[in-house]
Parts: sequence; C-alpha cells; structure tokens
Amino acid sequence: MIRLKGKSVYQSIAVGPILVWKKQEIQITDTKITDVDAEIARVKEAIEQAKAQIGKLYHKAVVEVGEESAAIFEVHQMMLEDDDYLDSIFNMIREEQTNAVYAVETTGNQFSAIFAAMDDDYMRARAADVKDISNRVVRILAGQEDMDLSNMEPSIIVADDLSPSETVQMDKSKILAFVTVHGSTNSHTAILARMMNIPALVTVPMDLSELHTGMNAIVDGISGEVVFEPTEEEQNAAKIRVEEEKDKLRGLSCMKGLDTVSKSGKKINLYANIGNVDDVSYVLENDAEGIGLFRSEFLYLGRDSLPSEEEQFEAYKKVVSAMDGKKVIIRTLDIGADKKADYLHLDKEENPALGYRAIRICLTQKDIFKTQLRALFRAAKYGNLAVMYPMIISTDEVLKIKQVVTEVETELKEEGTEYMIPEQGIMIETPAAVMMSNELAEMVDFFSIGTNDLTQYTLAIDRQNEKLDTFYNAHHPAVLRMIQMVIDSAHAHGIWVGICGELGADTELTEQFLTMGIDELSVAPSAILKIRKLIRDSE
Repeated sequence: MIRLKGKSVYQSIAVGPILVWKKQEIQITDTKITDVDAEIARVKEAIEQAKAQIGKLYHKAVVEVGEESAAIFEVHQMMLEDDDYLDSIFNMIREEQTNAVYAVETTGNQFSAIFAAMDDDYMRARAADVKDISNRVVRILAGQEDMDLSNMEPSIIVADDLSPSETVQMDKSKILAFVTVHGSTNSHTAILARMMNIPALVTVPMDLSELHTGMNAIVDGISGEVVFEPTEEEQNAAKIRVEEEKDKLRGLSCMKGLDTVSKSGKKINLYANIGNVDDVSYVLENDAEGIGLFRSEFLYLGRDSLPSEEEQFEAYKKVVSAMDGKKVIIRTLDIGADKKADYLHLDKEENPALGYRAIRICLTQKDIFKTQLRALFRAAKYGNLAVMYPMIISTDEVLKIKQVVTEVETELKEEGTEYMIPEQGIMIETPAAVMMSNELAEMVDFFSIGTNDLTQYTLAIDRQNEKLDTFYNAHHPAVLRMIQMVIDSAHAHGIWVGICGELGADTELTEQFLTMGIDELSVAPSAILKIRKLIRDSE
C-alpha cells in the first residue's frame, strides 16, 4: 500500500484502476545545420500541421466538454502565431545554425519558464500551455504520432503532468480522477476536473516507476490523499462514499435560481472569480450572482505592446453585457516584475511579490493607468461594472487614484465621449491596508479582501514554497482577526466588504464568515452551488 498527499483541485472521491500516462521520450541534441532556410521551412510546415491538429482537437472538445473548455485550443492556435515565439525560434536557427527540433524545444522551455515564474496563479498555469504547443511541434518534426487514448478503460489517470492536448484525447466518460506529480490548481486539467466534477490531485510526490497500469487506487479529493493498492475493506468504504458524493452533486442542481440567504435572513452576494472573457460562460453556467474578481492582466501579457484603449473597452464591454445587469468587478492591472511584459521595461527583482507591481506601476506610469480607466469608464455604460484597485497600503495612494480618475473624467467629458464613473473599491491584501482600514473606508465604495496575499504577507510565508507547507496556516488567528477588523471598519462607514481570495471557498470558514458579517464571497465558478447550499443551511 502506498499513501500520499497532494493538493486537491476538486473535492470528490474515486475508486478504480489506474492508467499510468508516460510521455514518449524524444532525444533532442544541438546539432548544427548548413541549410538555414530549409530548417526554417521545416518549422513553418510543422507549425501549420500543428495548427491543423489543434483545430481537430478544438472541434472534438466542443462536442465532449463544451465550447468554453474547448477555447483553450483557440488560444493554442494563437500562441503558434505569436511573433515573439516564432521570431525566437527562427533567430536561434539563423544565428546559432541549430536544428529545428532543438530551437523549438529551447524556445518552448524559455517561454514556459517565463510564465511559470509569474506570481499570478492563472498566468503561471499557462506555462503548461506553452509547453504543450512546443511539444506538439517537436513531435511533428521528429515524426512521432500522438497516442490514441480514445478506447481507454474507466481509469484514474496518473501522470507526471497532463497537457490540454492529452486530456482532450481521452474518453471523458472513462476518466475517474486525475493524479499528477506536477501541475497547478489553475491548469487545464484542474479546470476540466472541476467541470466534470471528478477528484483531482496535483503536486503528489509519486515515483511513477513504482506504479503500473491496472493497479487499484482511491483518490480522495476531500482529504487530498491518494492510496495505491488499498485493502478491500478500504475500497468498499470508498465506494460507499463515491455514491454519497454523487447524491450530493445531484442535490446541488436545485440550488440554481435560489437566493443566497441564510436561515436567519442574512443575504450574501455570491460572486465568481475569473481570468478572462471566455470564463464568463462558467459564471453563468454555475448561476453566480456576479463576478467579484475579473483579472485584467490577460489583456497585457503574452504580447509585445500595450493593449489599446479600444481593445480593452471591447473586452470589458463584452463581459458586462454578457452578465446582463449582474455586477462585474474588474481589478485594474496587477502586473509586476515577475510577469513578462518587455514593453514595460521592468527590471528583474529579487522579491517581486514585495516589489514594483500593481497600483505602484499604475501610479508611476499614469498613461497606462489612464488608458485602462478610460476603457473601464466607457464600458460602465453597458452594464453593472465596478472597479477595484489592488495592493493598496495607504490613504495617499487612494488620493492619487482619485486625482487620476478626475483627470480621466475631465478628458472624456471634454471629448464628448459617453462614460460612467462606476462604483470603486480597493483590495485589502496587505497588513498595512488592514491597519488603515478605518481611514480607507471613508474614501471608497467597498473593500474586497484578497486573502491569498494577505495570508502570506501576514505570516511572512511564500505560499508557493512547498517546503513551508507545514508552517502555512490559512486559518491562522491573526489572519481571521484582520478579516474581522476590515469588516468592522467597512460597516462602521456604511460600505460593503467581500472576500475574493481562496478562503472565500473554504467551507470550514463559511459559517464563521457569516457570523463575522461578510457581505460578499467571490469564489471559483465550480464552488458557487456548494457554497450557496451551505449558506442557505446556516443559521
């Protein structure tokens, strides 16, 4: 018996045989070539083949998992057309006279490393997408065929990591669970697991050489544990729990269309967190009452120039229009030295989480900030839009923001451009903001507590450092006291306060948050119905 712990992506139970997924190895060496043009032509042809293959995967995914989840393959096709990505490959071939396979592999690793080093969970998860497209081109150049997983038996998929291309080839009705050595809670595999309502564990310290296809296993997404070769008694107990979880899931569907109100009449605004325009469909599908955190960084990253005002306006307008009157809270640019954007000319920093990022960039590069605000204020005419500013530490910063807002409003008014100044709030994610919350509450319309950063700043623990997992405690009394302090300050000045960090979906704290007086919770779309039921069952 082998019992291991990992990070849970979706809280459910699965029992069954495992399928150990191992990638075919390709020997890649830096061999020199003589015909540069021919080698570049090989890459171009391989990329066209890759785009054709991805197109087929897209259509397959639309049928099996829906248009929203299939959109990742449209992104993959766009990545294969990215000028920076292609130029890097072609320049390496020209300047170093290296072969196509080596150039594509090296470029893929470099771009993947850039995304992996980012502080934002969503953008860090895109590292797997870059690797996926590069590996596809490498396989085509090496003459290697994709494995056929369409006829697999019902299995728990066990792997080092899984790419979107690999997961979409599998027969979704046969996947019992995912267990991977690497990966993140924002990876495509994680998104797929939540959509399919199957358990998934990532960062499990497995030795794949010790495992073989056909072994039985139990995947417990509630405890974050996987057991290989469990006893018959354990398997029987787990099967009972599987049926219980299925009954619970069926019961949640009746939560759609209901108000999120406790038995005592406490109303909670239950919103969703999303990372781009395409995620709106998840919000609507799970009946969220609004969007509590819309990350605008997707418009700025993976490109060689700033997004225009018009491009931003169209994206924001699309989201607020799709939500049809439901609130959409858009976070202004939260980018930093850890996120690759060469056009911002950001220096490398030893500790980017404490560095030049978010509102600090916006207030020192006001043109960028004003362009985004113009787009936001114009889009506010088309729906229920609100704006929130990240990484605030002082009242002085809020005064500077208000000054920029006034300048933008004056410009729009003088131009005769239609606009609306929306509700404006700030994120409370630093201890400084907590301690200043009484004064800050006088200056804004709402607070949104970013518990991910607030916890790591309060505990002085990098939440991405696995060596510190035993020290990291999201339920630390200091963190909970800070949340209470923020709620009290907000209510004393008549403004509402929500939570948009991971703690918002922590069911162990839901009732406590109600008692503390929280007004809004913003969580992953897949958690909406579960949290709603818990709130409706609470006093």
